[in-house]
Amino acid sequence: MPGRIENTVFISYRRTNLPWALAIYQALTQRGYDVFFDYESIKSGDFEQVIFQNIKARAHFVVILTPSALERCSEPGDWLRREIETAIDEKRNIVPLFLEGFSFGSPAIAERMTGKLELLKKYNGMNVPADYFEEAMERLRRERLNISLEAVLHPLSSTVQKAVEVQQTAANNATQIKQKELSAQEWFEQGYKHLQESNYDAAIQANSSAIALKPDFALAYVNRAAARVDKGELEEGIHDCNRAIELDPHIFNPYYIRGLAYDLQGDLEGAIRDYTESIRRNPNHAESYLGRSKMHITNHAWENAIADASRAISLSPRMARAYNNRAVARLNKGDIAGAIKDCNEAIRLEPAFYLPYYNRATARLQQEDTDGAVLDLTESIRLDPNYVNAYLDRSYLYLLKGELENVVQDADQAIHLDPMNAIAYNNRGVARLQMKDLDGAIQDLTEAIRISPDFALPYGARGDAWWEKEDYYLVLDDYQRYLDLGGENQDLVSQRLAEAKNKLGLDPKPKPEKSKKPRTGRAKN
Repeated sequence: MPGRIENTVFISYRRTNLPWALAIYQALTQRGYDVFFDYESIKSGDFEQVIFQNIKARAHFVVILTPSALERCSEPGDWLRREIETAIDEKRNIVPLFLEGFSFGSPAIAERMTGKLELLKKYNGMNVPADYFEEAMERLRRERLNISLEAVLHPLSSTVQKAVEVQQTAANNATQIKQKELSAQEWFEQGYKHLQESNYDAAIQANSSAIALKPDFALAYVNRAAARVDKGELEEGIHDCNRAIELDPHIFNPYYIRGLAYDLQGDLEGAIRDYTESIRRNPNHAESYLGRSKMHITNHAWENAIADASRAISLSPRMARAYNNRAVARLNKGDIAGAIKDCNEAIRLEPAFYLPYYNRATARLQQEDTDGAVLDLTESIRLDPNYVNAYLDRSYLYLLKGELENVVQDADQAIHLDPMNAIAYNNRGVARLQMKDLDGAIQDLTEAIRISPDFALPYGARGDAWWEKEDYYLVLDDYQRYLDLGGENQDLVSQRLAEAKNKLGLDPKPKPEKSKKPRTGRAKN
């Protein structure tokens, strides 16, 4: 049975590429093609049957591919992925259209070409540059759609046919897309690609060019905001988010980006508010749950943090940072085994991520596995040599193990990275005290006190140093200050204070001595 020429087309596209979809629709319908694409929102209850019936009823399946098009294909139930998979299953004539910057060889795109979606690379696609759009459409009609087919086409139900007529009427009444709008889309996609490559200045410039061509381009403001926030230009990023919300109050992206900016500014209330609004608008956005879980951790709302991290994991099972956040919350709730399990999974998913090693070290210390904790902190430092907390915690563990030279080395590095870190000076001071370098210990402990006058530990350790130097009047001052600030070794220091007073003839005989703990501090999560 010979094939036949068909003129029925389904256009598959990401909503961010609507101008391209409309321009292609207009170029085809004006030449007599019967084209469907979801131009306006279809009611959620009807969406699935309208989409799938139209794919099965049309011979040609044109899919618009841009650098951003496949971004959400890893999300459960992503519609672009489902449309492509259905077209493959139904053996439609699939025609990929490659827009500016799209390449199957791009790492960001290649990692999303999983499962059946990988078959898309085998289809004969074509480039569509904005400057030569009409020429590209002529090639599409002549070379890709004007072919003989033997596909089985399924009729539409009456309900779906009515929905098709509504969509086609709306698209037919739309303003003709101009080349300037397509150029704006190209700049936007270039900006997206630069953003994925962490080339923030180029991303800002490209999105600014898109906005210059199309001043109401809300998503260009969003992506420029993302680049500005990642670059550290927080106020400028917030301004762009505000403008995007003014232009399109229905999108979720600017709330998420603004939430990130508020997070970095330390505005926890503002960050939670925006992450929550982002989730309300897009309940499947894993990154918003991840961001809000971090805010809950900062607020010590452990149950909420666990719930949000778990939701992020259900939406994006390979999100290592969500496992790490849940580990932190579980650790603080006392679920040590659960915390270690989550750290292990985070490390499996992202071996170069330093935080789960750090958090697993904290959990292992709770299990009195000091050597295991040191190994994890060492790996955390190897992965991020500028992570101050890992040096601080390892210096504490070395102090417990009596490895005083290692304490000094880690404290040195912490001070180099953070010259105003009182804990690092305290830890080095305690090590020097135990090494009998009394002057060096006093110098470090005095600096810790200068930086943090209400930090109890260095007063107790400096009191010990004065004791060794037999300067009992200074012992009195430091021990009393230690007690006033609520230092944990109250009985021991009170007994030593009484001894000092006794030596000075100021007080009766001291109380019995109790066991002594090293006076140092550990960084907290």
